[in-house]
Formats: sequence, C-alpha cells, structure tokens
Amino acid sequence: MTTIRRFEEESARAYAQGKIGGFLHLYIGQEAIAVGAAHALRDGDHVFQTYRDHGIALALGMTPRAGMAELFGKDTGCSRGLGGSMHFFDVENGFFGGWGIVGGHLALAAGAAFKSKYLNDGKVTICFFGEGATNIGGFHEAMSLAGLWKLPIVFVCENNQYAMGTPMSRTSAIEDLTLKAAGYGMIGDRFEGHDIDTTTSRLQLAVDRARNGGGPTFIEVQTYRFRGHSMSDPAKYRSRAELEERKKSDPCHIARTRLMEAGITEDQLDDIDVEIDTQIDDAIKFANESPPASEAFMHNSVYAPSLITDPHRYDPTNGGQA
Repeated sequence: MTTIRRFEEESARAYAQGKIGGFLHLYIGQEAIAVGAAHALRDGDHVFQTYRDHGIALALGMTPRAGMAELFGKDTGCSRGLGGSMHFFDVENGFFGGWGIVGGHLALAAGAAFKSKYLNDGKVTICFFGEGATNIGGFHEAMSLAGLWKLPIVFVCENNQYAMGTPMSRTSAIEDLTLKAAGYGMIGDRFEGHDIDTTTSRLQLAVDRARNGGGPTFIEVQTYRFRGHSMSDPAKYRSRAELEERKKSDPCHIARTRLMEAGITEDQLDDIDVEIDTQIDDAIKFANESPPASEAFMHNSVYAPSLITDPHRYDPTNGGQA
C-alpha cells in the first residue's frame, strides 16, 4: 500500500515537472482496495480497471519501473510508452487494462468471465469501476449477462463519492448501489474500503463464490480519493474540512497502526519506508534514462497487428511504401 502511495506522490511531482503528458488520475486514498483484491486472487485470474489504474497494476505485481516508464512515455513502459497513465497493461500478471471509456470495459470483463466458464478453467475476473459508471449502458449489459449466465466475475464499484466533480446525490436516485444487484440475479455487498483486513476478507468471499460456481457478485466499496479527479482538477467542489475528516480514515495510516498493534516496531516500518523510497527513486531514474516510445513499434502494433506478415505493410522509413 505504501509503494502505491509513494508511486502516486512521485507521479504527481513528475507531472508538475512536465515529465508526464496527457491525463493522470491518482489512486491516493484507495490503496486498500487494490491490495485486498490482489490477495484474494490467484495466478491466472483476470483484472479490468478504469483509467485510475496504477494502484491495482502495482498490487498485482507490475514493477514501479515499468509503471513509471509508461507514465514518462518510454519504450520500457508496460505498454511500450504508447498507453500512458490511462492504459496500463500487464498480461503476465493478469492485468487487462486500464480503460479510458467510462463503463466501456465492463462488457469486456464479462467476456473474459464467459470464456472462463466456457472453458471451465477455474479462473475468476474482477472488474473495477466508479459509481459514475453505474449509469452507463455498458454497466447494465454486462451485469445482465453475468447474472443470466452465472459468470465467474466480481463487479467492484469503487465509490469514491464523486463522479469527476459531481457528488453521487446528484447522479443516483438511491444511496445503496448494491440494491441494483437483485435486479440482475446476483448477490450484493457493501462496505467501507479503508481497512485492508476488511477489503481482503470481503473480496475473498466474492472471489471464492465465483470460483466455486456461485455466480457473480456486485460489490460497492465506499472509499475516498484525497486528490482531484485528475491533475487538472483542483477539487474546489469539496471543502477543506471534508477532506481533513476523510483523511482520518487514511488506509495507509490504518494499516500502519494495525501492524504496530500486532507487534511490528516503528523502526521496522521506517526501514520498509526507506526501501520503498529507494525503489521509487530507482523507478524515476530508470524512466528518465529509458528511450522514448518507438515510432516503428507503433506502426507495427497500434495500426495493424498483422503488418509484420503483410507484404503490403506500411513502412514509415520509406515514404509509406512497403
């Protein structure tokens, strides 16, 4: 959790320095959800996330080097520098994006879960999204089919209280979003996501249910982002008092307190902090020194995956001629 926090803090710093372009959505305040989900999954399971994707990518095993290089637009990044902040991807660790279209990835996640059920491979899919996505057509379509076919999937709504700058009270007629679960024939669960023990245990129940043939679950995790929607958002729609009150439930601080109560000394935790700082510093150095994203790779991947074997492929080094 601290690795995610420090990664995001340094990402914000690098963005302010002009080293990161495009959009940057930070996960600060929501770390316990990503780490809890990672603990509940097995190797080979599938995870889909929104554009606020750094946290779960790191929790699943992506290195800070690969993540930071991607933010810097470098060829050594997890998406070869072509995806940026909103499109992290790491198939080796079961992470299938990083998706920029609100609610658009839910149907993709349902498709992955359908494949698992069709092949009976024992894999589970977790799909994350924000509360704003529950009003999108893709949300209904994915939930409807998942419930109908009893797919091995867990839908996790990370309700951080604001759809961009709009509070949920202005976008939803109901406060408890899990009431929608019954309409799709699936179980609903709702809890606060500040405590890593709570998030791990509740997500584990849903994952186990899906893996054992019990069908999908719709979970609403109540959380809070401490920064704006993106780096361009000063978050003036909420008061300073609200933010300070929410910080009393900082998941990283709660985890640190629990560890000390369990007998871990403050010196031991400080040593871990030093190790993490060293790792993040190394990631920044690596990203700074890595080569930029390759135009040749872009032409041979983004535009048409078959170009490598196509004799009429576009060759950017020869005026467009093969």
